[in-house]
This record gives sequence, C-alpha cells and structure tokens, in this order.
Amino acid sequence: MLLIKKRETSMKKIIIFILMITLFMTITACQEAEQENQNEQASEQAEQNEQARVYEILEENITVGAGTAWALNGLLTLPKDADGKVPAVVLVHGSGPSDMDGTPPLPEFVNTPFRDIAEYLSSKGIAVIRYDKRGYAHGLKMIQQFAGSFTVYEETIEDAILAAHILRTDRRINSDKVFILGHSMGGMLAPRIHAEGGNFAGIISLAGSPRSLIEIAKDQNIAISISYIETLDGEEKEEFLKAMETFEDDWADFWNAFLDLPDDEAKNTMVPNWGNTSAYYWKDLQRNPTSKYVQDINIPFLIMQGSADFQASADIDFVAWQELLAGRQNATFKLYDGLNHLLMTSTTGDLDEYKVAGHVDGQVLQDIVDWIKAN
Repeated sequence: MLLIKKRETSMKKIIIFILMITLFMTITACQEAEQENQNEQASEQAEQNEQARVYEILEENITVGAGTAWALNGLLTLPKDADGKVPAVVLVHGSGPSDMDGTPPLPEFVNTPFRDIAEYLSSKGIAVIRYDKRGYAHGLKMIQQFAGSFTVYEETIEDAILAAHILRTDRRINSDKVFILGHSMGGMLAPRIHAEGGNFAGIISLAGSPRSLIEIAKDQNIAISISYIETLDGEEKEEFLKAMETFEDDWADFWNAFLDLPDDEAKNTMVPNWGNTSAYYWKDLQRNPTSKYVQDINIPFLIMQGSADFQASADIDFVAWQELLAGRQNATFKLYDGLNHLLMTSTTGDLDEYKVAGHVDGQVLQDIVDWIKAN
C-alpha cells in the first residue's frame, strides 16, 4: 500500500510538473502572440500615421533642359522634413501649349490642375516636378527651327525624360520610385516616354487614351457637331444632318491625303487648322501607337477617368485601356462619377466648364497618393 501511495504521489508530482510546463508554454505562446499582435498593430498605426501625415511643402525653381536651346521653367515641390528618400512624379501635359500648372494661355481658362496635383502629393510625402510645356515656352522658335520635322518627341517626350533625370539625381528622391503622370495626350504618350528613356516605376494616365489622336478627334468633332445640330431647325438642320451622313468618309479622305505622303514631303506639308503641325507630326503618331509600347511594359498602371469627360470618353477610351491591359494584376482602373476632363466636377458639360474655377477632385488626389505608396 505504501509503495502504491508513493507511486501515486510521484505520478501527481509528474502530472503537476507537466501541467506547469504546458501552462508555461501556453502563457509564453500567448505572450509571443500578443507581442506579435502588438507589433503588427504598431506597424499598422505607424503606416496610418504616415498616410495621415500632412507635410509642409518646399518649392524649388528648376530648369528642364538647362543649357540647351529649349530650357523650360519649372517647379519641384517636396515634402519638408520627410523621413528618408521620397517617391516622386513627373507631370506631363496634354495636347496644345500650357504652362507648368497645366493652364493654356487663354485668360478665360482659370484652372490649375497640375498645381493642385503637385501641392497635394507633396503634402502627403511625394515630390513632384512640373514645368512649362515646350510649345508654350518656345512655340514660335520650334516652328522656325524644326519647320515641319518636329514630332511629339521634341514637343513632349524629351523634356519628360530630362525631368525624370533631374529627380533621379536629387539625393532626396528615391531613384527607384520615380513615376510618370500624364494628363490627356500625356497619358497616351506615357508608355512611349517610359520606353524611350523614362524608365519609370509606374504609369498614371489621367483622362488619357490608348487610341490614336486622329480617332479621338474624329469622335470629338462628331459629338460637337451633333450638339450644334440640336440647336438648329428647318432647312439649316436638314443641311447639316445630310453633311453628317458622309462625315466619317470625308474625315478619312482628309487624313489619308496627308498620312500617305512620303516623309520628306510630309515634313513640308502643314495640316490646316491643326496647330501648326505637319503631316509628318501626325504620321509619327500613327506609326507609334500606345499599344506598340504597352505590350512590352510590365510596370504598374493606374488608369483614371471621369464619367462626364466629353474629350476622352469613359465608354470608349477608358474601356480601350481596360481591353489593352486585360489580365494584368498590376493594372488599376478608377472611374469617377460626374468628373470632367480635368478630373474636376462637371458643370456645363461643354468647353465653358473649363472657365469655371475648380480643383482636381480630392478622392482622385488621394487615390494617386495611395497607389504610389503601394507601388
């Protein structure tokens, strides 16, 4: 009996010892799990704090193409007192002349979309470079020097590549995180700019399109014509409606007459009413479509479009991007209800709304910030 009791006592001690070890291991595991959870929460909180942080902005004058015949005034905006090197963005204009704020040289056009983007992004920890477009600063000189031989390379691409170089050689910038944001035609050209030397970390198209500019212009002209015809009546309306029956054929005949010219002749042939551009300028655009470059690009894309944009259509151009980038896990598409070509709230639904003072939509700006920081 005594032996049995001793064995029972020993067994109880062993069981108690095992329970103590198990309990200790459980407590330790719980403590480790709790510590890991706290670390995760701290990391998430730090990330949220960083996302929510609003920086003071530094503005520095820069020159794109310094020392060349095409020097352009510009601004570099930076977040003040940022921790470490920051990501950066090159802003690229749409078609036509405009200043560094994205404003054309017309007094009635008062909006500054590039300034809106630059100041917001820099307040959120992202550097931005913007500059006067070459056609704005040197338009007459370009016509005199290049005659009809200049293309979008001289007009836009070369300067965007030079701007990217300025960012990469700035010790405050993360050279591996330089992005391009192209508006309208700038969005169309962004893949080509990347492929021809931009070497960006990602591409943002703001109200851009992968379709040809001639095709987009055709649709714009049809829309404007239909809108105008709706204001007419009687014989005048019938006359315009009859003209519209052959519009597409007439459009094709008009452009083919220029696009079929040999290059040497195309450089000496101006396309009437198309901004002092030659047939060669348009030939270059036609033989270098966006799709030609996109197929070999693996970097992330962010495609942003307003539903009320009457220049780049949500139903056509936004869909064209989706089809071109179909199946890519690193392509993000954002469609914004009620926003126009400037990604501002649409008011009149025509060109007059560009004369109404506004700002780039806040959600658009925040989505750009979030996407850049995620890539």
